[in-house]
Amino acid sequence: MSEETRSHRDTEIINFDLLNKKTSDIIGCAIEVHKVCGPGLLEKIYRNCLQFELVKAGFDVKSEVSLKYRYKTSDIFLDYRLDLLVDDTIVLELKSVPKVLPVHEAQLLSYLKLSNYPCGLLLNFYVPVLTQGIIRKLNISDLDSNQHSESL
Repeated sequence: MSEETRSHRDTEIINFDLLNKKTSDIIGCAIEVHKVCGPGLLEKIYRNCLQFELVKAGFDVKSEVSLKYRYKTSDIFLDYRLDLLVDDTIVLELKSVPKVLPVHEAQLLSYLKLSNYPCGLLLNFYVPVLTQGIIRKLNISDLDSNQHSESL
């Protein structure tokens, strides 16, 4: 196994080069939305505009994806929804808040753990320069905790 790939949940191989390329392209689309719309609008506006840009860029995008969680032998349906799911791989959690709080990062991590997707981006459109509002989280159990998060 090369350094660019790691086992994920013992069933999938994650290609980090491809994941990095996709997240980079997604961030490019988000920057375009931020350039056009500016900071401080409602999340829903950014979600709809970003979905448009992502589809235009060739991504498969699902909006407001509900999470189904199985606890023991019962199906528990949570009220949680992923803002956007890109290529059935990357969870996008959109915010338009003056400051990203630890609870926002925990929300994204919870979504990743419950959904078992390998990567998520927290995008805060409230900031004047979008690159100041981007956090990437990885859901990979064999990485140490220092590698689970990075501000871009």
